[in-house]
Amino acid sequence: MPTQVSHRFGQVALMGRPNVGKSTLLNALIGTELSIVSPKPQTTRHRILGIATHENAQIAFLDTPGLHLGGKRAINRQLNRVARQVPEEADLIVHVIAAPRWTEEDQQVWELISRHDVPRLLAVNKIDRVTEKAQLLPFVAAISETRRYDAVHYIQATHGKGLKALLADLVRLLPEAPANYAEDELTDRSERFLAAEMIREQLMLRLSEELPYATTVEIEHFEQVGGLSRIAAAIWVEREGQKGIVIGASGAQLKAIGSQARRRMEKLFGGKVFLELWVKVRENWSDDDASLKQFGYTG
Repeated sequence: MPTQVSHRFGQVALMGRPNVGKSTLLNALIGTELSIVSPKPQTTRHRILGIATHENAQIAFLDTPGLHLGGKRAINRQLNRVARQVPEEADLIVHVIAAPRWTEEDQQVWELISRHDVPRLLAVNKIDRVTEKAQLLPFVAAISETRRYDAVHYIQATHGKGLKALLADLVRLLPEAPANYAEDELTDRSERFLAAEMIREQLMLRLSEELPYATTVEIEHFEQVGGLSRIAAAIWVEREGQKGIVIGASGAQLKAIGSQARRRMEKLFGGKVFLELWVKVRENWSDDDASLKQFGYTG
């Protein structure tokens, strides 16, 4: 009789300092642009679960805010709380770093994940930026001298390089268990949440120099009628002067943000979207616990 192949399932936390490519890696591993991406650090503000279902395994990836030093505002403290909680849920941890640097924040991530008795993989991302590839081996050797990882992978998440081997190692190390999600499920997040994230992504991409962290998005109305999603959202800023930056001359900036976000939603949701946007002001919302709770940053 043929040997029955076991099925594996588990939660894999993608951990790392800001801007090392965790969200890009998540999207590449699940094959869908689920987690928003921008060149700015701290784009990810929530725990994002992305599900990859294969023939003999299902992996629930946990994308996290980058663990960072120095942030003084309430939102910085909350992002670090989320990042610190996620390893407790994980069956396996992937520590993502950006070649060829090991920073104080990378060390802080290591100190956090080393407390958890689960397999740990080191993913050295952005290897395309290293002109002398011979530098990578001594770089990783120095890291591994005093830190134990179960495996090391050299990857380029933006182009999918090295991901096949990484995925094979993840499946090998996961516990034997049945799938926990339906085959067609991609995330545990609602379309309402994803809509807010896709609007915020455009804010990060288009206004990264002016006000990357002063904005957030609140969905005020979300209704699905047949194949049409009607969405009304408020973009919150912290100063009256920032409102004009988001709106732009004759409303051009706000229109472009809405247009691009709507296209992203239609692609992910698989249907037409009617999107209305407003810009509102709440002084210092990012340093106010009540505002953070209203905008979904706390439980």
